Amino acid sequence: MKIAQVAPLIESVPPKLYGGTERVVSYVTEELVSQGHDVTLFASGDSITSAKLVPCCEKSLRSSPGVRDPIPYYMVMVDKIRRMASTFDIIHFHIDQFQFPVFRAIAHKTLTTLHGRQDLPDLKLLYRAFPEMSLVSISDSQRRPIPYASFAGTVYHGLPDDLHRPTFDPRGGYLAFLGRISPEKRLDRAIEIARAAGFPLKIAAKVDAVDVEYFEATIKPLLHGDDVHFVGEINDREKTKFLGEASALLFPIDWPEPFGMVMIEAMACGTPVLAFDHGSVREVIDEGITGFIVDDVQSAVSALPGVLALDRRRIRRRFEERFTAASMAQAYVALYERVPAATGRLPASRSDEIRPVHETLVN
Repeated sequence: MKIAQVAPLIESVPPKLYGGTERVVSYVTEELVSQGHDVTLFASGDSITSAKLVPCCEKSLRSSPGVRDPIPYYMVMVDKIRRMASTFDIIHFHIDQFQFPVFRAIAHKTLTTLHGRQDLPDLKLLYRAFPEMSLVSISDSQRRPIPYASFAGTVYHGLPDDLHRPTFDPRGGYLAFLGRISPEKRLDRAIEIARAAGFPLKIAAKVDAVDVEYFEATIKPLLHGDDVHFVGEINDREKTKFLGEASALLFPIDWPEPFGMVMIEAMACGTPVLAFDHGSVREVIDEGITGFIVDDVQSAVSALPGVLALDRRRIRRRFEERFTAASMAQAYVALYERVPAATGRLPASRSDEIRPVHETLVN
Protein backbone atom coordinates (compact mmCIF):
# COMPACT_ATOMS: atom_id res chain seq x y z
CA MET A 1 0.00 0.00 0.00
CA LYS A 2 1.01 3.61 -0.52
CA ILE A 3 0.68 5.11 2.94
CA ALA A 4 1.20 8.64 4.24
CA GLN A 5 2.03 9.05 7.92
CA VAL A 6 1.44 12.57 9.24
CA ALA A 7 3.30 13.40 12.44
CA PRO A 8 3.16 16.34 14.84
CA LEU A 9 5.82 18.98 14.22
CA ILE A 10 6.58 19.75 17.86
CA GLU A 11 9.24 17.02 18.09
CA SER A 12 11.29 15.21 15.49
CA VAL A 13 10.38 11.65 14.47
CA PRO A 14 11.65 9.89 16.47
CA PRO A 15 12.03 12.44 19.26
CA LYS A 16 15.48 12.84 20.70
CA LEU A 17 14.14 12.76 24.25
CA TYR A 18 10.50 12.99 25.40
CA GLY A 19 7.73 12.83 22.81
CA GLY A 20 5.17 10.06 23.00
CA THR A 21 3.17 10.65 19.81
CA GLU A 22 6.22 11.23 17.62
CA ARG A 23 7.78 8.06 18.99
CA VAL A 24 4.68 6.02 18.12
CA VAL A 25 4.63 7.50 14.60
CA SER A 26 8.26 6.47 14.16
CA TYR A 27 7.58 2.89 15.29
CA VAL A 28 4.54 2.57 13.01
CA THR A 29 6.38 4.08 10.04
CA GLU A 30 9.49 1.93 10.34
CA GLU A 31 7.49 -1.25 10.84
CA LEU A 32 5.27 -0.53 7.82
CA VAL A 33 8.38 -0.01 5.68
CA SER A 34 9.88 -3.27 6.95
CA GLN A 35 6.63 -5.04 6.03
CA GLY A 36 7.04 -3.86 2.42
CA HIS A 37 4.69 -0.88 2.23
CA ASP A 38 5.50 2.33 0.34
CA VAL A 39 5.47 4.90 3.16
CA THR A 40 5.86 8.68 3.09
CA LEU A 41 6.38 10.52 6.36
CA PHE A 42 5.31 14.15 6.76
CA ALA A 43 7.25 15.52 9.72
CA SER A 44 9.90 18.00 10.80
CA GLY A 45 13.06 18.22 8.69
CA ASP A 46 15.30 16.83 11.43
CA SER A 47 13.37 13.56 11.49
CA ILE A 48 15.15 10.29 10.68
CA THR A 49 13.28 7.57 8.82
CA SER A 50 13.62 4.77 6.28
CA ALA A 51 10.42 6.06 4.65
CA LYS A 52 10.32 8.95 2.19
CA LEU A 53 10.53 12.11 4.30
CA VAL A 54 8.56 15.20 3.33
CA PRO A 55 9.79 17.90 5.74
CA CYS A 56 7.17 20.45 6.71
CA CYS A 57 9.43 22.67 8.80
CA GLU A 58 13.19 22.87 9.02
CA LYS A 59 13.51 21.58 12.59
CA SER A 60 11.15 20.38 15.28
CA LEU A 61 9.19 23.35 16.59
CA ARG A 62 10.27 22.69 20.16
CA SER A 63 13.92 23.08 19.13
CA SER A 64 13.24 26.27 17.14
CA PRO A 65 13.48 29.26 19.53
CA GLY A 66 12.00 31.67 16.99
CA VAL A 67 8.69 29.77 16.73
CA ARG A 68 5.91 31.37 18.74
CA ASP A 69 2.82 29.91 17.08
CA PRO A 70 2.76 26.35 15.69
CA ILE A 71 -0.52 26.72 13.81
CA PRO A 72 0.90 28.32 10.62
CA TYR A 73 3.28 25.37 10.23
CA TYR A 74 0.42 22.91 10.52
CA MET A 75 -1.63 24.85 7.97
CA VAL A 76 1.23 24.64 5.47
CA MET A 77 1.60 20.92 6.21
CA VAL A 78 -2.10 20.16 5.73
CA ASP A 79 -2.19 22.06 2.44
CA LYS A 80 0.87 20.18 1.17
CA ILE A 81 -0.65 16.79 2.03
CA ARG A 82 -3.97 17.69 0.40
CA ARG A 83 -2.25 18.58 -2.86
CA MET A 84 -0.42 15.22 -2.81
CA ALA A 85 -3.43 13.20 -1.64
CA SER A 86 -4.08 11.32 -4.87
CA THR A 87 -0.65 9.65 -4.66
CA PHE A 88 -1.64 7.70 -1.53
CA ASP A 89 -4.00 4.83 -0.79
CA ILE A 90 -4.42 6.00 2.80
CA ILE A 91 -3.39 9.10 4.75
CA HIS A 92 -2.89 8.42 8.44
CA PHE A 93 -3.00 11.53 10.63
CA HIS A 94 -1.54 11.89 14.13
CA ILE A 95 -2.07 15.67 14.50
CA ASP A 96 -5.42 15.87 16.27
CA GLN A 97 -8.07 17.49 14.04
CA PHE A 98 -6.34 20.19 11.98
CA GLN A 99 -7.08 18.30 8.76
CA PHE A 100 -10.83 17.73 9.19
CA PRO A 101 -12.22 20.63 7.09
CA VAL A 102 -9.64 20.25 4.33
CA PHE A 103 -9.97 16.47 3.94
CA ARG A 104 -13.71 16.10 4.36
CA ALA A 105 -14.25 15.55 0.63
CA ILE A 106 -11.79 12.63 0.57
CA ALA A 107 -12.45 11.33 4.07
CA HIS A 108 -12.53 7.78 2.70
CA LYS A 109 -8.76 8.01 2.20
CA THR A 110 -7.98 9.13 5.75
CA LEU A 111 -7.61 7.72 9.22
CA THR A 112 -6.93 9.81 12.32
CA THR A 113 -5.42 8.36 15.48
CA LEU A 114 -6.41 10.32 18.58
CA HIS A 115 -3.47 10.53 20.96
CA GLY A 116 -4.85 12.86 23.63
CA ARG A 117 -7.65 13.00 26.17
CA GLN A 118 -11.15 13.23 24.70
CA ASP A 119 -13.21 14.32 27.72
CA LEU A 120 -12.88 18.04 26.96
CA PRO A 121 -16.33 19.54 26.27
CA ASP A 122 -15.40 21.48 23.12
CA LEU A 123 -14.48 18.29 21.29
CA LYS A 124 -18.09 17.08 21.25
CA LEU A 125 -19.01 19.77 18.74
CA LEU A 126 -16.07 18.87 16.53
CA TYR A 127 -16.77 15.15 16.16
CA ARG A 128 -20.46 15.73 15.56
CA ALA A 129 -19.59 18.21 12.81
CA PHE A 130 -17.25 15.80 10.98
CA PRO A 131 -18.81 12.32 11.13
CA GLU A 132 -17.10 11.34 7.85
CA MET A 133 -13.64 11.31 9.44
CA SER A 134 -12.65 7.80 10.59
CA LEU A 135 -10.96 7.75 13.98
CA VAL A 136 -8.75 5.32 15.88
CA SER A 137 -8.60 5.24 19.66
CA ILE A 138 -5.47 4.09 21.46
CA SER A 139 -7.57 2.53 24.24
CA ASP A 140 -11.25 1.78 24.64
CA SER A 141 -11.37 4.07 27.68
CA GLN A 142 -10.21 7.00 25.53
CA ARG A 143 -13.39 6.91 23.44
CA ARG A 144 -15.91 6.74 26.30
CA PRO A 145 -16.57 10.52 26.40
CA ILE A 146 -17.39 10.53 22.66
CA PRO A 147 -19.19 7.24 21.89
CA TYR A 148 -20.96 8.81 18.89
CA ALA A 149 -17.69 9.62 17.08
CA SER A 150 -16.76 7.62 13.96
CA PHE A 151 -14.33 5.11 15.42
CA ALA A 152 -12.94 2.49 13.06
CA GLY A 153 -11.23 0.63 15.90
CA THR A 154 -8.81 0.67 18.81
CA VAL A 155 -5.11 0.01 18.26
CA TYR A 156 -2.80 -0.23 21.26
CA HIS A 157 0.67 1.26 21.03
CA GLY A 158 3.62 -1.02 20.48
CA LEU A 159 7.42 -0.95 20.68
CA PRO A 160 10.06 -2.65 18.52
CA ASP A 161 10.71 -5.93 20.31
CA ASP A 162 14.46 -5.27 20.27
CA LEU A 163 14.28 -1.67 21.51
CA HIS A 164 14.79 -2.53 25.19
CA ARG A 165 16.80 -5.40 26.60
CA PRO A 166 15.03 -6.93 29.60
CA THR A 167 16.75 -7.06 33.00
CA PHE A 168 15.72 -10.11 35.00
CA ASP A 169 18.03 -9.52 37.98
CA PRO A 170 17.88 -5.77 38.74
CA ARG A 171 20.48 -4.32 41.08
CA GLY A 172 19.33 -0.71 41.27
CA GLY A 173 17.24 -1.01 44.41
CA TYR A 174 15.07 2.00 43.50
CA LEU A 175 11.58 2.82 42.24
CA ALA A 176 11.27 4.73 38.96
CA PHE A 177 9.11 7.58 37.69
CA LEU A 178 9.32 8.37 33.98
CA GLY A 179 7.42 10.93 31.91
CA ARG A 180 6.27 14.53 32.32
CA ILE A 181 6.16 16.52 35.52
CA SER A 182 2.63 17.88 35.49
CA PRO A 183 -0.32 17.95 37.89
CA GLU A 184 -2.08 14.97 36.27
CA LYS A 185 1.00 12.71 36.37
CA ARG A 186 1.21 13.09 40.18
CA LEU A 187 4.91 12.86 40.85
CA ASP A 188 4.05 14.08 44.35
CA ARG A 189 2.24 10.78 44.92
CA ALA A 190 5.22 8.80 43.63
CA ILE A 191 7.51 10.57 46.12
CA GLU A 192 5.06 9.90 48.95
CA ILE A 193 4.76 6.21 48.04
CA ALA A 194 8.52 5.70 47.76
CA ARG A 195 9.24 7.39 51.06
CA ALA A 196 6.47 5.53 52.88
CA ALA A 197 7.82 2.23 51.50
CA GLY A 198 11.43 3.09 52.35
CA PHE A 199 12.66 3.02 48.74
CA PRO A 200 14.79 5.57 46.87
CA LEU A 201 12.99 7.17 43.91
CA LYS A 202 14.67 8.10 40.64
CA ILE A 203 12.81 10.59 38.42
CA ALA A 204 13.49 10.80 34.67
CA ALA A 205 11.16 13.51 33.43
CA LYS A 206 10.81 16.76 31.56
CA VAL A 207 9.10 19.96 32.62
CA ASP A 208 7.13 21.69 29.86
CA ALA A 209 6.94 25.49 29.93
CA VAL A 210 3.28 25.31 30.93
CA ASP A 211 4.20 23.25 34.01
CA VAL A 212 7.16 25.25 35.30
CA GLU A 213 5.07 27.05 37.92
CA TYR A 214 3.65 23.73 39.16
CA PHE A 215 7.15 22.24 39.33
CA GLU A 216 8.55 25.17 41.29
CA ALA A 217 5.62 25.43 43.72
CA THR A 218 4.66 21.78 44.28
CA ILE A 219 7.43 19.40 43.24
CA LYS A 220 10.70 21.19 43.84
CA PRO A 221 10.13 21.47 47.62
CA LEU A 222 9.76 17.65 47.72
CA LEU A 223 13.13 17.01 46.05
CA HIS A 224 15.12 17.18 49.27
CA GLY A 225 17.22 14.46 50.80
CA ASP A 226 19.24 11.71 49.16
CA ASP A 227 16.24 9.38 48.74
CA VAL A 228 14.86 11.31 45.73
CA HIS A 229 17.07 11.82 42.68
CA PHE A 230 15.97 13.96 39.72
CA VAL A 231 17.66 12.66 36.57
CA GLY A 232 15.97 14.86 33.93
CA GLU A 233 15.06 13.81 30.39
CA ILE A 234 16.54 10.59 29.02
CA ASN A 235 16.65 8.91 25.60
CA ASP A 236 15.63 5.38 24.60
CA ARG A 237 19.07 3.91 25.21
CA GLU A 238 19.15 5.38 28.71
CA LYS A 239 15.59 4.15 29.39
CA THR A 240 16.70 0.52 29.07
CA LYS A 241 19.04 0.82 32.04
CA PHE A 242 16.86 3.28 34.00
CA LEU A 243 13.75 1.09 33.82
CA GLY A 244 15.53 -2.26 33.76
CA GLU A 245 17.48 -1.68 36.96
CA ALA A 246 14.40 -0.31 38.77
CA SER A 247 12.54 -2.57 41.17
CA ALA A 248 9.24 -1.19 39.82
CA LEU A 249 7.75 1.70 37.87
CA LEU A 250 5.35 4.01 39.70
CA PHE A 251 2.49 5.32 37.54
CA PRO A 252 0.29 7.23 40.04
CA ILE A 253 -1.73 9.23 37.52
CA ASP A 254 -4.77 11.37 38.27
CA TRP A 255 -6.34 11.82 34.84
CA PRO A 256 -7.96 9.76 32.04
CA GLU A 257 -4.68 8.56 30.55
CA PRO A 258 -5.34 7.66 26.88
CA PHE A 259 -2.66 4.94 26.88
CA GLY A 260 0.50 5.40 28.94
CA MET A 261 3.52 4.45 26.82
CA VAL A 262 5.81 4.27 29.83
CA MET A 263 3.91 1.23 31.13
CA ILE A 264 4.81 -0.90 28.11
CA GLU A 265 8.36 0.50 28.08
CA ALA A 266 8.72 -0.84 31.62
CA MET A 267 7.23 -4.21 30.60
CA ALA A 268 9.70 -4.45 27.73
CA CYS A 269 12.47 -4.13 30.33
CA GLY A 270 10.84 -6.81 32.48
CA THR A 271 9.93 -4.22 35.13
CA PRO A 272 6.58 -4.43 36.97
CA VAL A 273 4.22 -1.46 37.16
CA LEU A 274 2.32 -0.06 40.14
CA ALA A 275 -0.43 2.11 38.64
CA PHE A 276 -3.46 4.08 39.75
CA ASP A 277 -6.83 3.10 38.30
CA HIS A 278 -7.50 5.78 35.70
CA GLY A 279 -7.96 5.86 31.93
CA SER A 280 -6.39 2.98 30.03
CA VAL A 281 -4.57 1.40 32.96
CA ARG A 282 -6.82 -1.68 33.23
CA GLU A 283 -6.44 -2.31 29.49
CA VAL A 284 -2.65 -2.18 29.60
CA ILE A 285 -1.80 -3.80 32.94
CA ASP A 286 -2.60 -7.49 33.43
CA GLU A 287 -3.06 -7.40 37.19
CA GLY A 288 -0.93 -9.90 39.03
CA ILE A 289 1.15 -10.53 35.90
CA THR A 290 2.66 -7.23 34.73
CA GLY A 291 1.72 -5.10 37.73
CA PHE A 292 -0.90 -4.08 40.27
CA ILE A 293 -3.62 -1.43 40.12
CA VAL A 294 -4.53 0.67 43.16
CA ASP A 295 -6.75 3.61 44.13
CA ASP A 296 -4.73 5.56 46.69
CA VAL A 297 -1.31 6.01 48.25
CA GLN A 298 -1.97 3.69 51.19
CA SER A 299 -3.09 0.90 48.86
CA ALA A 300 -0.01 1.48 46.71
CA VAL A 301 2.34 1.08 49.67
CA SER A 302 0.51 -2.09 50.73
CA ALA A 303 0.63 -3.53 47.18
CA LEU A 304 4.32 -2.84 46.60
CA PRO A 305 5.67 -6.15 48.04
CA GLY A 306 3.39 -8.06 45.66
CA VAL A 307 4.57 -5.94 42.75
CA LEU A 308 8.21 -6.62 43.56
CA ALA A 309 7.54 -10.37 43.67
CA LEU A 310 6.21 -10.56 40.09
CA ASP A 311 8.07 -12.72 37.57
CA ARG A 312 10.07 -10.36 35.33
CA ARG A 313 10.44 -12.98 32.60
CA ARG A 314 6.69 -13.38 32.49
CA ILE A 315 6.31 -9.60 32.28
CA ARG A 316 8.60 -9.51 29.25
CA ARG A 317 6.70 -12.38 27.60
CA ARG A 318 3.41 -10.56 28.08
CA PHE A 319 4.90 -7.46 26.45
CA GLU A 320 5.94 -9.58 23.45
CA GLU A 321 2.44 -11.04 23.23
CA ARG A 322 0.55 -7.75 23.38
CA PHE A 323 2.58 -4.63 22.67
CA THR A 324 5.09 -4.98 19.84
CA ALA A 325 5.41 -2.55 16.96
CA ALA A 326 4.81 -5.40 14.53
CA SER A 327 1.39 -6.19 15.99
CA MET A 328 0.53 -2.48 16.11
CA ALA A 329 1.41 -2.01 12.43
CA GLN A 330 -0.54 -5.12 11.41
CA ALA A 331 -3.60 -3.80 13.24
CA TYR A 332 -3.33 -0.50 11.41
CA VAL A 333 -2.99 -2.19 8.02
CA ALA A 334 -6.18 -4.14 8.74
CA LEU A 335 -7.94 -0.81 9.37
CA TYR A 336 -6.45 0.77 6.24
CA GLU A 337 -7.90 -2.04 4.17
CA ARG A 338 -11.42 -1.89 5.58
CA VAL A 339 -12.08 1.73 6.59
CA PRO A 340 -14.12 2.76 3.50
CA ALA A 341 -16.20 -0.43 3.57
CA ALA A 342 -16.68 -0.30 7.34
CA THR A 343 -18.02 3.25 7.26
CA GLY A 344 -20.20 2.71 4.22
CA ARG A 345 -18.59 5.58 2.32
CA LEU A 346 -17.97 5.42 -1.39
CA PRO A 347 -14.68 6.67 -2.81
CA ALA A 348 -14.70 10.27 -3.93
CA SER A 349 -14.79 10.89 -7.66
CA ARG A 350 -11.54 11.79 -9.36
CA SER A 351 -12.75 15.37 -9.66
CA ASP A 352 -12.74 15.58 -5.86
CA GLU A 353 -9.00 15.18 -5.77
CA ILE A 354 -6.50 17.84 -6.63
CA ARG A 355 -3.68 16.78 -8.89
CA PRO A 356 -0.52 15.96 -6.91
CA VAL A 357 2.22 18.51 -6.52
CA HIS A 358 5.68 17.00 -6.69
CA GLU A 359 7.67 19.56 -4.77
CA THR A 360 8.56 18.38 -1.30
CA LEU A 361 8.72 21.40 0.99
CA VAL A 362 7.96 24.94 1.84
CA ASN A 363 11.15 25.92 3.68
